[in-house]
Amino acid sequence: MRPTTFAKAPSLRIDDILADASIHIIVCTGSGGVGKTTTAAALGLRAAEMGRNVCVLTIDPAKRLAQAMGLSSLDNTPRQVPGVCAPDGSGSLFAMMLDMKRTFDEVVEGHADSVRAQQILTNPFYEALSSSFAGTQEYMAMEKLGQLRTRAQEEGTWDLIVVDTPPSRSALDFLDAPARLGSFLDGRFIRILTAPARGAGKGIGRLAAMTFGLFTNVLNKILGAQVLADLGTFVAAIDTTFGGFRERADATYELLKDSGTSFVVVAAPERDALREAAYFVERLRTDDMPLAGLVLNRVQAVVDPEFTTEQATAGAQTLTELAADGPADDEQDAQLTAALLTLHAQRMSLAARQRHLADRFTAAHPGVPVSSVPALAEDVHDLAGLRMIGDLLADSL
Repeated sequence: MRPTTFAKAPSLRIDDILADASIHIIVCTGSGGVGKTTTAAALGLRAAEMGRNVCVLTIDPAKRLAQAMGLSSLDNTPRQVPGVCAPDGSGSLFAMMLDMKRTFDEVVEGHADSVRAQQILTNPFYEALSSSFAGTQEYMAMEKLGQLRTRAQEEGTWDLIVVDTPPSRSALDFLDAPARLGSFLDGRFIRILTAPARGAGKGIGRLAAMTFGLFTNVLNKILGAQVLADLGTFVAAIDTTFGGFRERADATYELLKDSGTSFVVVAAPERDALREAAYFVERLRTDDMPLAGLVLNRVQAVVDPEFTTEQATAGAQTLTELAADGPADDEQDAQLTAALLTLHAQRMSLAARQRHLADRFTAAHPGVPVSSVPALAEDVHDLAGLRMIGDLLADSL
């Protein structure tokens, strides 16, 4: 049973991408709840079984990836999935789940001396920033991607990294968050807070300190003395690492624009998900980032597309009427057949709506390759299920 194909769009040739040794990063992105995690895991598994050494980075609070790969758990350290390789023994699959707080801690520890790092890590303001600041998860996903790519280049651990982007409100958050967090850490507010320390002993420093004193009196009334003290301590401790945040964000952003990266936009055949996918496709084009294509996930498949909705509906109605007037022995069979015809009509109607939405997307973006995956009867929960998803992705022609 195959999903509806979309003749207006070129086919997304997944195996060509996975087999291309010049592709080192695949980013699966899209709105929340469309199957990014499953798609990323399926692509990673298929690439490993084609002989590539793969690391899948997921940011999925449901932790389904670990279960599907037969691992007891995933954490901030890549773990090898046992028994996954190509027929000739080459290839491997590693997987990890982003720990946002731990990744932020690693950034601090890697760019500050031990005393300053301890001051930062134990600061209440840092605790709030590293755990709940808007965009922190997306920023740390970029940080971790940069770390993994550096490790792969230095140690030869992986030749392909597959990224499952955070389940954000908007798919664009993944690209915007580094700049947003970097702007905060490099922003005017932070510069004001650090100005007295940077200019101490100089005329401008004394003037800044006087101005800062007036400013803090106002903030004391708004935020409270303890909050402001925590903020001031945090700023004083982390001041030397501010530039590093923006530099690393810029470096990873350039990595995403490199020809060795390939974006796969994942969407469900629903209005909001495809609208989000359209926004992301346009953003990738605007930023000159390499788009591989669209995976249209959970598409309604039909057994006999030639048997129309109207025919099935009419047949169900006729059988219902005949069952009411016929012998009792035939009534149950007629009702069952009528129910099956009604189900077929409903699936045909859903498939038609999905086709309409997909055709609108492909008409607006005619050059974007598409691969469609049918809706399955149950969630993927093991390697066999991921392998089947990979086969469906590659076979969607």
